Amino acid sequence: MHDDRPSKTAFRVALRRAAHQILDNPKVFTDPLALAIVGAEGETALRVEATRFQTPAGRTLRAFMAVRSRYAEDSLATAFENGIRQYVVLGAGLDTFAYRNPFSDLRVFEVDHPATQAWKRRRLEAGGIAIPTSMTFAPVDFESQTLADGLARAGFDAARPAFFSWLGVVPYLTRSAAMETFRFVGSRPAGSAIVFDYALPAESLSLVQRLALKALSDRVAAAGEPFRTFFEPSVLMSELRPMGFGSFEDLGTEEINARYFNGRADGLRARGGIGRLMRAGV
Repeated sequence: MHDDRPSKTAFRVALRRAAHQILDNPKVFTDPLALAIVGAEGETALRVEATRFQTPAGRTLRAFMAVRSRYAEDSLATAFENGIRQYVVLGAGLDTFAYRNPFSDLRVFEVDHPATQAWKRRRLEAGGIAIPTSMTFAPVDFESQTLADGLARAGFDAARPAFFSWLGVVPYLTRSAAMETFRFVGSRPAGSAIVFDYALPAESLSLVQRLALKALSDRVAAAGEPFRTFFEPSVLMSELRPMGFGSFEDLGTEEINARYFNGRADGLRARGGIGRLMRAGV
């Protein structure tokens, strides 16, 4: 983590979300603020170097990043219909939901490292993106603070249920750190839920998938942000149940493609079978 900007991975994710708005039609995930948040320099890079984002690996990563945001926001919409009025974006990075929030009485909390949030505020100002009154930054330095304390300072109501999203974070954490956050969410009031993505361990993959995982792992490690934690779906669910979670939806590549990429003419789809999406409800 740098003092004046988010992680390299967080910015790359934002670039890929922005690339999806330019390069793919129809869009799986529509984000009218995706280009503004990466700024003029990011938008220029996307347009001038478009071919860099059109390699097979680039398209696969972009598809997964787009669909996990879509899945999280689809799940949030259902939670809102069921009465949830608090939304916590864990590891928010350059996520833009809070600034295009269609639900007038949904309160949004963005949790991230203070340095990332300071950098994001500058990006928002440069992009002309207003910070709505429904959104609250909840800065948390996990080396010295807890998620519970950070949310409490931001005005989060621990007595009411909440919906959480946690995208692009779990694989980078230690197992104990991931479980600590799951434990916090699992202790929320009934009706709470979390959507997150995670990666399968190498021993569960085919040879081709292992090679793809190694290539991706090498890239993020070279950026100083290595993968640390992997989960088997059945084992993960068995570990989450004692924490308070009672319902699960787990989506692999086939389920993701059937729901979100079916019938596309451009061939954009999830591939590789490494990353999965899960919704766990309390």
